[in-house]
Amino acid sequence: MLKTADFGYDGKGQLKITGGENPMEVWAKFGKQRALLEAWVPFEKEISVMVVRGKHGESASYDSAENRYRSHSIEVSIVPARIAESVAEGARRIAEKVAVALGYRGIMGLEFFVKIDGPLLVNEMAPRPHNSGHHALDACATSQFEQQLRAVLGLPLGSTRLETPDAVPLLYGKRRAIGMRKMGHATLLAADALGIYLGAIHSCFSFSKSSKSSPHGRFELNSSG
Repeated sequence: MLKTADFGYDGKGQLKITGGENPMEVWAKFGKQRALLEAWVPFEKEISVMVVRGKHGESASYDSAENRYRSHSIEVSIVPARIAESVAEGARRIAEKVAVALGYRGIMGLEFFVKIDGPLLVNEMAPRPHNSGHHALDACATSQFEQQLRAVLGLPLGSTRLETPDAVPLLYGKRRAIGMRKMGHATLLAADALGIYLGAIHSCFSFSKSSKSSPHGRFELNSSG
C-alpha cells in the first residue's frame, strides 16, 4: 500500500499496489512528493481505543470500538468491540504506553488491526478527538471533548464508563453535503451487537427520509451496548 506522507486520511492519498506495475507509472499516478510504502496486512477486524492523558501523567481509556467501514470512512462503531478481553486489555495498554512515550497531554485515538494470527498492530494515530469516540458524547459519563478540556486545563479526568443513552442523532451543522462528507452521527443502545446494528440501520434510514440534507453526505453511526 502506497500512502502519502502528508495530509492523508479516510483513504485519501492511498494507492493499492498488487504487483507487476511499472514503478514510474505508479509514482506518476500517485502524484505526491513524499510517500510511505507499507506491506499489505491480512486482519480480522479493526478496533480503536480513545485514551486521555492529564497534566500530571494520569490517564484513562474508553472501551475499545470495533469499526466497520464504507468507502474508506467509518460507517458503524460497535462499543465494546466484539473481541476477547485479553485483546481489549492489550490495546488499552498499548494506547497508554504510546501516550506516555510521546509525553502527550489530551485525548488521542489509536486504531489497531486485529490480525488473524499474531499481535495487534497500530495502523493509525489521531492526536485529537476521533470519529470512533463520538459515542462518548451521549453514551459515556464524560465525552471525549470534555476530556480534552480537562486535560488541557489541568482538571481531574472524568469517568469513561458506558451509560445507557436513548437513540440520539447529532448534525454537525455543515452547510453543504458533498461527496462522502460526514454530516452527522447517531448513538444507539441495544442488548447485543446485532440489535445495535439493525437499530443503527433503521435509525439512519428514518433520519434520511426526514432530513432535508443532500443525500450525498454521510451520516455516521456510533453504537454501544
